[in-house]
Amino acid sequence: MTSRPLPDSVSTRDRMSAQRRRDTAPEMALRRELHRRGRRYRVDRAPLPGVRRRADLVFPAARVAVFVDGCFWHRCPVHATAPKNNAQWWARKLDGNVTRDRDTDARLAAAGWAVVRVWEHEDPVAAADAVEAVLRRRQ
Repeated sequence: MTSRPLPDSVSTRDRMSAQRRRDTAPEMALRRELHRRGRRYRVDRAPLPGVRRRADLVFPAARVAVFVDGCFWHRCPVHATAPKNNAQWWARKLDGNVTRDRDTDARLAAAGWAVVRVWEHEDPVAAADAVEAVLRRRQ
């Protein structure tokens, strides 16, 4: 297990500890759009019992798990940035996030689930269209 880097300042520590795990603005926008369309879902749930991975939205009957990935935390190919302070630690951390994402996708697929990954910068209407397309194919 890797240790946490020491914060460079109190403001950095406070900013990083304030990062939300759920109910982020992009997630809420997608949830509102899907709800407006009449879709109902579970929020912040582990789709697979015994696997400590939580999807942002889960459609249990259709076996669809939706993840709204942050550009920084999940290394968006368009918007990812690399921190300069503690660069090696952050590289390992962010690479580990991406590796865990791929492992989660594989585990869910092996269990018969469909995975939809949406980047935080995506338009919520387009993201909802993508989710609905998968739901229609599975229902």
